[in-house]
Amino acid sequence: MDDAEAQMIARRVREELARRRLSRQALADMARVSISTLEKALSGRRAFTLATVVRLEQALGVPLQKASTPSVDPLASSPDSLGAYSQNAVRWLEGRYLTLRPSFGTPGDIYAYATIIQWDAGQGCLMFSESERLDSSFSQTGKVSLPHLSGHIYLVTNVEGQYRLAVLGRPTIQGALYGILTTLMVGHGSQLIPAAAPFVLLRLKTEAGIAFGRVTPEHSDYARYRAELDLVTADGFAHFPK
Repeated sequence: MDDAEAQMIARRVREELARRRLSRQALADMARVSISTLEKALSGRRAFTLATVVRLEQALGVPLQKASTPSVDPLASSPDSLGAYSQNAVRWLEGRYLTLRPSFGTPGDIYAYATIIQWDAGQGCLMFSESERLDSSFSQTGKVSLPHLSGHIYLVTNVEGQYRLAVLGRPTIQGALYGILTTLMVGHGSQLIPAAAPFVLLRLKTEAGIAFGRVTPEHSDYARYRAELDLVTADGFAHFPK
């Protein structure tokens, strides 16, 4: 890329770091690049590679390169069916999150993976996508709904009329989201049955030392992850009637 585009990318990265109060080391960890590479690119001593830019975009949840198509007006609203929110109004929700839910297959275990929420200019709304899942073939992507009336955040997957839905409360001061996941799980044989479970998204400032995958009670992070899931009901973010 030319010098002008490299300078634009460096300026955008510095702005995002300042806005989020994020250190360069934390961003390097999130993007899985060396701090030396990031420092040299931001100072102009080394050109950005495409791979580095893509990793930074994924970590920050924002586009850094020039759009190949005309950009969408950031004041334009998402469809009414998603809450009619503007891009500027939902920037605070964009980012990468550690995602926790109970295991549907092994009682007591916890599944941990990553969820990225970012604006999609083509769709004209926030989109979410999952990664770092053990069962990667079941990774979800979908749209984010933020209706004003309920004040909740909805992560909606619709594949040929089959829905998966997460209902989350507004973020805490730490940027954490707590709520419920409703989906289908494998029952007897190949039968699918409805299931609901506590669901937590914790904003990732760094991925150093983060455990993804199936976390068993013997794992060093299990108690911390379990405490986060227990907050869903303990702090009144959701209710499971008996």
